[in-house]
Amino acid sequence: MKKPAPARPRAKSRKAGAAPEILERLGTTYPGARCALDHRNAFELLAATILSAQCTDKRVNMVTPALFAAYPTPAALADAGQDDVERIIRSTGFFRSKAKSLIGMARALVERHGGEVPCDMDALVQLPGVGRKTANVVLGNAFDVNEGIVVDTHVGRLSRRLGLTRHDDPVKVEQDLIPQFPRERWTMLAHYLIEHGRAVCDARKPRCGECPLHDLCPSASTVSR
Repeated sequence: MKKPAPARPRAKSRKAGAAPEILERLGTTYPGARCALDHRNAFELLAATILSAQCTDKRVNMVTPALFAAYPTPAALADAGQDDVERIIRSTGFFRSKAKSLIGMARALVERHGGEVPCDMDALVQLPGVGRKTANVVLGNAFDVNEGIVVDTHVGRLSRRLGLTRHDDPVKVEQDLIPQFPRERWTMLAHYLIEHGRAVCDARKPRCGECPLHDLCPSASTVSR
């Protein structure tokens, strides 16, 4: 009888308690890391983050100047025609659903929050088009509130490669990361991981030889082959 394949063990960092060292090295490597979405206030960041779903930050930044020129406030966007918003944001993809979310979000801000973006996770995720990731982006970058950790594709991929999690689900990845890093650094941790994912730890061809985390990464000897 054929023996069943052994269960794959959870990846472990080569150095016990590597999370603080990972954070320190990434901070040294990317001292200028910040949110890549251009914005001047919480409303603009909220709208830009909604647009960033399945779209690059670069493309969003090409679209938002026209969007915010036409609709500079929640009240203005709340009164917008969906066709007009769709025309502006078309190049970001999924433009119909995004336009609906943007207008719905703006109307909710006007009706429930006096036209202001709430600084509260529970209130944010009740807005149309806003999930936990978007709320974390807004809280951390517009209000300097570390309520959670933004988990995008880069953060998830690097967290798995570094042995910080074994999960694919962003919520479970966030739950694994939170106890490993100091709360006051949660927002910056995401910025560092995103920068590193773009610059070195590519999804298909990571440049492990250039990585400042090479000696801490349990995947370095496998993904770089």
